[in-house]
Amino acid sequence: MLNYKNLDDKTFEEAYSEAVMQIPLYSKEWTNHNPSDPGITILEILTAFETIQRGSINHMSAEVRQNLLKMTGFEAARGKCARLLLAAEGVEDPFVVAANQRFLLGDLSFETNRMLEIGSYRLTGIYGMHNGSLTDYTFLTDREVQLPAAVFGEHPAEGDSIWFAASGLPGAGEDMIFYVTCDGRFQRNPSREKTVNVFADMKWECYTENGYLEMSVRDMTGAFLTSGEIRLRMPRAEGERCPDLPGSPYVIRATLTRAEYDIRPRLTGVDGFLFEVWQKDTKAACHSFNKVNRVPLVSDMAEEGNVLVFCREERGSSYRKYEIAPSPDAVGRYFELEREGFGMNAFCFDKKKFGYGPEKQRGAVRIVVYSNEIIHSYDLGTVLGFDDQEIVLPMQKIVPDSFTILARREDENGEKIYDFVRPERYGEDEMTYHLLENEGKIIIEDAGAFVGARLFVAGLSINRGEEGNIRSRNYFRAEGVPEEIRFFNPGPGTGGAYRETLQEVRKRFLDDIRKPYAAVTASDYERIVRETPQLCIEKVKAVFDSGHNKVQIAVMPQGIEAFPKLSPLYKKLIMQNLESHRLLTTAVEVLPPVYVPVNVQGMIYVKRYYENCREQIEQTIRERIDYIHSDRNFGDILKFSEVFHAVEELECVESIYDLSLRPKNASQAKMQEEDIVPKANCLCCVGTISIELSVFSGENGEA
Repeated sequence: MLNYKNLDDKTFEEAYSEAVMQIPLYSKEWTNHNPSDPGITILEILTAFETIQRGSINHMSAEVRQNLLKMTGFEAARGKCARLLLAAEGVEDPFVVAANQRFLLGDLSFETNRMLEIGSYRLTGIYGMHNGSLTDYTFLTDREVQLPAAVFGEHPAEGDSIWFAASGLPGAGEDMIFYVTCDGRFQRNPSREKTVNVFADMKWECYTENGYLEMSVRDMTGAFLTSGEIRLRMPRAEGERCPDLPGSPYVIRATLTRAEYDIRPRLTGVDGFLFEVWQKDTKAACHSFNKVNRVPLVSDMAEEGNVLVFCREERGSSYRKYEIAPSPDAVGRYFELEREGFGMNAFCFDKKKFGYGPEKQRGAVRIVVYSNEIIHSYDLGTVLGFDDQEIVLPMQKIVPDSFTILARREDENGEKIYDFVRPERYGEDEMTYHLLENEGKIIIEDAGAFVGARLFVAGLSINRGEEGNIRSRNYFRAEGVPEEIRFFNPGPGTGGAYRETLQEVRKRFLDDIRKPYAAVTASDYERIVRETPQLCIEKVKAVFDSGHNKVQIAVMPQGIEAFPKLSPLYKKLIMQNLESHRLLTTAVEVLPPVYVPVNVQGMIYVKRYYENCREQIEQTIRERIDYIHSDRNFGDILKFSEVFHAVEELECVESIYDLSLRPKNASQAKMQEEDIVPKANCLCCVGTISIELSVFSGENGEA
């Protein structure tokens, strides 16, 4: 049913006509096909019943299709906010930004998830240590310079290191984030596990009061092979200035403990001391606190004045609403407000003074802050109690993790009590609902003990899906932050998406069942090898060796060498990837590339007054013979006619008197008349070109 066809594409008349036409195929005795025949009457009834069934099957509800997909392991992926790393520029002194602080790029908003401190630390230098020699790569910190630097030298080896000099370091046990931008000339397959490095291992240390101490690190760059973030945690010691570098800066260093690189690392930029933001636009935020006496809230949105305060007075109870105290001697559910600056307020509770106060427990105090945009539409209506009640929300494209409902009821004494209800909570007397984030609706499946409750929005953010996956190297401005402080994203936004629709889930299911997992055909083997995680594969060719009853796969990796070689590590990783796909009785062999030089000889007449004739002719020959830098694959026949006609069509060429192609190694490529046929794991390359040129005079057809 998931891979269904349209079964409702025939009318009753068409289906009945087809059935009558097939009667002679099953019974020669049945010759009366008139409506008066009882058999025809039965056939009409069965055809009508079939038509009704087809229509029912074809019009399965979305819920049925969703459940069928769920049974096969395919559920709609939830919507996600795009994540971005930002670096602050122009910061003289550390400052605090609130939760939901907005960073703007045009009309696109990115926000922090929590309150954090923006430090004034910055990278002041980068140095590479190779064979005991220190090289300065500080230009990698300059965003205007995009020059690649081989920070471990041309031949990285165990013991080589890269040193990051900084103006300061976070406190003991605190985290920091770096972003490394690598030379993107080579297309490397993504890793299945972000922090697995197959080509190298590194030890990260920082200089502290106790000397060099090892750091906890999550490296998502494959040891500087791909652009990505590096998350570091300070050891349980404070950083100290290091005398090993000029100027005695604070130092973090990464030292190679294993180096089997296929392509040496080349960096084009390094940014340090970054912080995370997510693409969303918060309209209502619900802040939870465990404190019961003095609750500090840092929120720029609170400056708009739309703030509600709720407290739990007993463990496990519902919340009660608290108001700001009208006078110092008032008695009731009150708090006092202390203003500490723009967006910085403290809510003070005193049970002895006011007679009421929160009980110390998890989530003792909840403070809800609304923007002016939503304050007039945050009332969602009443829970009526019937199954699958639908309530329309004031906005669409909602961030699921941000969404919370505030439910107001009355207790046995007629006093108002409040509960914060998240989607898809199950339990006795719970209100169970699910959020349709794209459509901006909730469906209440079970009202529980909340029949008659009034619902309000308590937390709501919206996002813009894939629009948040922006390109790197933009400058942002932050609301409420001095204009001289700018924010830069060294890497692109990632992960932004809306919740999958049913049609998208079904397409993913169909793509999955059609994707071959077992290697059977040559194209299956070639695809699997090309997709080997973390490798750079340029060319692949799979052939069946009937003489040895096995599949041979020739592989050429990408590389900076003129003739890239297949390393033992590459062969090992490719075989590991093939092992889970090959058929049990199939033997597989991975072959390194063999390069066969092709020598060219000939005599060519060129036209008078044309310049650079030899360069044009030799360049054309190189382009046709060179399999390494072209789309030609292993074993492709080098046709003499293609080379001949390519040279003949040049403007500077009058005629070709003589031209011949010969492989330098006859054991790897054979002649077939004038064409060259290389072996299955061979690639042609340019050998010696010996061309004699003569200027055509045009008189009596002579040169």
